[in-house]
Amino acid sequence: MKLTEERMYQASLDKDSSFEGIYWMAVKTTEIFCRPVCTARKPKRENVEFFLTTEEAIEKGYRACKVCQPLKKLNETPPYIQELLTELTQNVSLKIKDADLLKRNIEPVTLRRWFLKNHGMTFQAFQREFRMNAAFKKIKNGESIIETALDSGYESLSGFNESFKNILGTSPKNSKKQMVIDLKRIETPLGTMYACATDEGICMLEFTDRKNIEKQFTSLSKALHAEIVQGENKHFPQLETELKEYFEGKRIGFEVPLQIIGTDFQQKVWQLLREIPMGEVRTYKQQSELLGNLKAIRAVGTANGINKIAIVIPCHRVIGSNGDLVGYAGGIWRKQKLLELEKAILF
Repeated sequence: MKLTEERMYQASLDKDSSFEGIYWMAVKTTEIFCRPVCTARKPKRENVEFFLTTEEAIEKGYRACKVCQPLKKLNETPPYIQELLTELTQNVSLKIKDADLLKRNIEPVTLRRWFLKNHGMTFQAFQREFRMNAAFKKIKNGESIIETALDSGYESLSGFNESFKNILGTSPKNSKKQMVIDLKRIETPLGTMYACATDEGICMLEFTDRKNIEKQFTSLSKALHAEIVQGENKHFPQLETELKEYFEGKRIGFEVPLQIIGTDFQQKVWQLLREIPMGEVRTYKQQSELLGNLKAIRAVGTANGINKIAIVIPCHRVIGSNGDLVGYAGGIWRKQKLLELEKAILF
């Protein structure tokens, strides 16, 4: 569908999230511009104009809406929370209590709500999971259970054992047979992403607002027979560095190790995706031809759709035969932005 002003206005009335990042609506009477999903009262059609970038709206004299905050990245982790997470990373035995939060002028209830919304758990539960992940790695590397318990801030071995088992599904004694998938939120210019990794490499990279993201987690956990736990991983720094370079236009390919999970056919499809050069696109039909099976177009589309490692395995470089940007789980607007970043020439 052609992106007319009437279509954009209707999308704002409908609070249609599929238009996020494609346009911004400015209100002439208030001199404010908003996201398509803004919950503020919608103005009359004659009182609005549309912009394809926030810079254009600002140059025209409009201010950012305080309700939908159009200048913020989607689902971005607030700076004060990023600081807390950095502290936990640097000192895994650290226990930040409500009293500590108040000393920093952080309202515990506000922090609790943010973690429940974005992590499905309270901040205190997040800290426990983070500590248990680090403890798991220490025991796996041969450190004693008692020393690990003390280093993790536990005075009681029984308390440590109970927390360990609740989070990792096994006792510390039996943990050497257990596998853990590390989980972290990563910020990008197109919104926050979930990154998952094992010792072998990155096994998942998805935007946090992807539909059915929980099913993705469940599928990954089942495929690897492992618990997904908040924590650091040796591959995360490289991933974050390479993503930063990519969005800055300084990187044309990714070198971070991957652990790709799928059938033989899916693996072939994803390998073909990695062979599409930056700045180029292919159709589903062309991908099928390269596989030597013209009847596999639908199967190729399905494999693209269940790709768990967005951007690094560039399923955004596959488009419809008529040039339409179709089938991207992260949102068509992101597919468009990624191809614009890569300076891809569409049909």
